[in-house]
Amino acid sequence: MEEETSLLHDHDHITTPLVTKQDSNNASSSNSSSLEVNEPEENSPVLQVALTVPTTDDSSLPVLTFRMWFLGTISCVLLSFLNQFFSYRTEPLIITSISAQIAVVPLGQLMAAKLTDRVFFRGQRWEFTLNPGPFNVKEHVLITIFANAGSGLVYAIHLLTAIKVFYKKNISFFLSAIVVFSTQLMGFGWAGIFRRFLVEPAAMWWPANLVQVSLFRVLHEKEERAKGGMTRTQFFLIAFICSFAYYVFPGYLIRILTSISWICWIFPKSVLAQQLGSGLSGLGIGAIALDWSTISSFLGSPLASPWFVSANIAVGFISVVYVLTPITYWLDVYKAKKYPIFSSGLFTDHGQTYNISSIVDSNFHLDIATYHKEGPIHLSTFFAMTYGLGFATLTATVVHVALFHGREIWEQSRSSLKEKRMDIHTKMMSKYKQVPEWWFWCILVTDIALAIFACEYYNDQLQLPWWGVILACAIAFFCTLPIGILTAITNTTPALNIITEFIMGYIYPGYPVANMCFKVFGYVSMWQAINFLQDLKLGHYMKVPPRTMFMAQIVGTFIAGIVYLITAWWLMETIPHICEPTSSNSIWTCPSDRIFYDSSVIWGLIGTRRIFGDLGTYAMINWFFLGGAVAPVLVWLAHKAFPNQEWISLINMPVMISATSNMPPATAVNYTTWIIVAFLSGYVWYRYRQKSWQRYNYVLSGSLNAGLAFMAILLYFSLGMEHIKLNWWGNDLDDQCPYASCPTAKGILKEGCPIVY
Repeated sequence: MEEETSLLHDHDHITTPLVTKQDSNNASSSNSSSLEVNEPEENSPVLQVALTVPTTDDSSLPVLTFRMWFLGTISCVLLSFLNQFFSYRTEPLIITSISAQIAVVPLGQLMAAKLTDRVFFRGQRWEFTLNPGPFNVKEHVLITIFANAGSGLVYAIHLLTAIKVFYKKNISFFLSAIVVFSTQLMGFGWAGIFRRFLVEPAAMWWPANLVQVSLFRVLHEKEERAKGGMTRTQFFLIAFICSFAYYVFPGYLIRILTSISWICWIFPKSVLAQQLGSGLSGLGIGAIALDWSTISSFLGSPLASPWFVSANIAVGFISVVYVLTPITYWLDVYKAKKYPIFSSGLFTDHGQTYNISSIVDSNFHLDIATYHKEGPIHLSTFFAMTYGLGFATLTATVVHVALFHGREIWEQSRSSLKEKRMDIHTKMMSKYKQVPEWWFWCILVTDIALAIFACEYYNDQLQLPWWGVILACAIAFFCTLPIGILTAITNTTPALNIITEFIMGYIYPGYPVANMCFKVFGYVSMWQAINFLQDLKLGHYMKVPPRTMFMAQIVGTFIAGIVYLITAWWLMETIPHICEPTSSNSIWTCPSDRIFYDSSVIWGLIGTRRIFGDLGTYAMINWFFLGGAVAPVLVWLAHKAFPNQEWISLINMPVMISATSNMPPATAVNYTTWIIVAFLSGYVWYRYRQKSWQRYNYVLSGSLNAGLAFMAILLYFSLGMEHIKLNWWGNDLDDQCPYASCPTAKGILKEGCPIVY
């Protein structure tokens, strides 16, 4: 979390909350609530890392053990299957690697106790043993890397689902495998190229990794219990049990705990009050959630977010949802009152849901005559604005990184071939044999060649020409470094999918499958690179040999890809009417895949020019590109003009602008409750009880995630698969605010809504 202002006086990096050891000691001596740490002579300049990551290493620990391969493979397979299985359901569930990280500990210890320690092929090159000793932390880290591969959704599956289910086109399993593996591993190439900028420097501290580092220490380090207190292990177990037991209420018994919109209860007949108060379909004023899954599902754990980042997100959310949205709606910008105040739907000019199938011809191209007859597609003003903010985020990210980190990037580039200054963790990792960069280049070139082959040889199915693959890779290459820097510092990753859709929709309109392919190659490879880099930093912190990490990431990615593909293929082939919301009582409505399909309609089928260009309704949205580029310049100038005003340096415009990038599908209540918890943890707890925060904050985050995940699995397999439901008003989320999504323009008809005359 963000340091107190007093800790930032000697801080040269504009937006990175770096604290030198001297600063940390001064702060500790001046604040009775600060932690007194017996630090080694050298530590990380980032205070959170110095307080969390150990500066010790035992290079003698065995890593590539039978236990690691067995438990890692099982973890990867199970998480891959469960996450893909749950992703098609109306209420998707993401099971994170935290679950596997905890579950494998007793299994690893059991194998260490029971497996034979006999040495096979003694004295030969292939000598090995099934049991090299106690289950150790480095084995555990690699098992978690396998689990991370299984817990990260394979984005290319959305493309295959859209082709097979929504567009009802044939695509072979072989071609599907090529698309999946080329997109998953292409990012590994970008990660290898940029690791010198995003893994080795201390400034790139990747806040989310500190949760897992804390959990590793809890599970493997022996700790003395202070008098009157509790160890981190004890704290974890208590919080885990509480989280596990509590989730039965929002997860099954009282589902309205996921969003309590009490304003709607007070004004049950008021459209205006429900638009303002609904946490799911409105602006969420006063709406709260007493459910950790609601809090952490879209923005991640608020306990892992640095407070300066949380504050930027809060300002961005308030500005967009509580200022811009009401102004544009009640001024009727883009006929806003004809549509819901908060919606991702596509509408006609009369406020009705647009019939997309009517404008698609037999070749899956746009039927121009029918499109002109039906009229242009309209978006809610909020939805249109989110696209504009996506445009602004891209330019803001590039300009921000150039202004605030350009010198660092240049110096790192110049010193990459020379001896460079290293922090304690990079020095400790330097004794291990590094992965040659040409390994990553080979993977990258092979994947690009494979993608070009697939698009050219199967052009009738994928529609994307060879130059589209090259252009998508160029975009990913250009954006990986700035977005990686932003993620490594702020724990926030701006989405690249909008700009890839925008570009291809302008260049190649009328080809929806080509647009989806372009987005997959352009966006997914960058997104995968960020995931790989985060795992590389985790291995960096835990002192796992780089070549071992390389092997684990490659194997884990292959296992995850094939399991995700087989699971999705099996579900699509065996479940009747899958992804059809009109199917009675079906739980297989594929919400994320439907959004992917809708985006292909907007950008690919109809095309950028007919919506955001000179032929479209929303051409003014393009001014957001300029606004995003100008915003960081204003902050940079303010910082130069007032260098002593340290709060200016904590303003991060890419984070602020992209604050609402998850809306929709995220709703207002996800944000309001997340911000409250982030404030209590990152500011109140950190500032006034830093010693307690250091011991328990990240442990609490991991225990809440793990408890929720285990109870969610238990509820699904014990009750969900048997279709056992509890029907009462406490489980009916839709009835809280039935008028929140009603239009307010005169004469617009919508079922269940009052008519305005």
